[in-house]
Amino acid sequence: MATETNQQILLVKRPKGMPNEEHFQLVEGPIPQPGEGEVLVRTLYLSVDPYMRGRMSDRKSYVPPYPLNEVVTGGVVGEVVQSRAADLKEGDIVLAHYGWQKYAAVKSNQVRKLNPDLAPISTALGVLGMPGLTAYFGMLEIGRPQPGETVVVSGAAGAVGTVAAQIAKIKGCRVVGIAGSDTKIRYLLDELDLDAAINYRTTPNLKKALAEACPNGVDIYFDNVGGEISDAVISLLNHGARIPLCGQISLYNLEKPDIGPRIQPQLLITSALMKGFIVTDYADRFEEGTRQLAQWLRNGQLKYTEHIVEGFENTVKAFLGLFTGENLGKQLVKVAEPTKSSA
Repeated sequence: MATETNQQILLVKRPKGMPNEEHFQLVEGPIPQPGEGEVLVRTLYLSVDPYMRGRMSDRKSYVPPYPLNEVVTGGVVGEVVQSRAADLKEGDIVLAHYGWQKYAAVKSNQVRKLNPDLAPISTALGVLGMPGLTAYFGMLEIGRPQPGETVVVSGAAGAVGTVAAQIAKIKGCRVVGIAGSDTKIRYLLDELDLDAAINYRTTPNLKKALAEACPNGVDIYFDNVGGEISDAVISLLNHGARIPLCGQISLYNLEKPDIGPRIQPQLLITSALMKGFIVTDYADRFEEGTRQLAQWLRNGQLKYTEHIVEGFENTVKAFLGLFTGENLGKQLVKVAEPTKSSA
């Protein structure tokens, strides 16, 4: 085994406002031994996601907050290096949820075996994983896009936003993306073929720019960010508009509650629907979603990009980069290479 110790990153202090390195601690300890029916998994890629910020605060949410002085949990793609389970063998590549640590002993029924021949294994944490499924169900089940409609996606260059925007294009919509750098805008226009894209950081009048990009109003707003960006989009809603409410990343690090325009009158006069959702609401349909996303990927209708940070020791930096707009596409940490036998 490449190392004789395990490394883990713990949450040791609850952040108020923007998190920083002092809220986390990297610790070393022995590599765990798998029990009967378990496998020892070596981390290859781990996921950092905006939702993790909410779990670092001690407040009511759709899942319990992270306990202090324990590993920050999240999605992982790893390699089985020792097996005491009949259905998994050494070298198998698996998707797990044990979080920010190099090794973990996991029950075999808590991992999903991946086929590295179908797609790069990192996609199980991105376009073919939780972010892709979030975009799939949010856009199709709540957005219900129809040909010719205008769709606006905020956070359009992120892991969820890139997929949501492309699904709307697949369904024949005019799609406008909002992102925070010229590099991201070029990617949305040149690579994903969006109809328009707006850099909210450099646009002096976002509402005016949106009105020009959406001359027929907005039928679907896929909301990843909240705040002033969402205020501007919601002012352009058409009658019967739908708003899949996916995330509010602009608000996650605020120390005081955000106060903005009251949106209820706008929803009322447009008969619009705003519906919050969590991807696990559709857990019984994950296989369907993954199958369709994979088909679009194979057909070339769906593209993806990844922002990969190298090194387990840089996990916290990769996580913090989500809130400064560092990533284009899915933010991942690459911890190790698979062995040749499982490559």
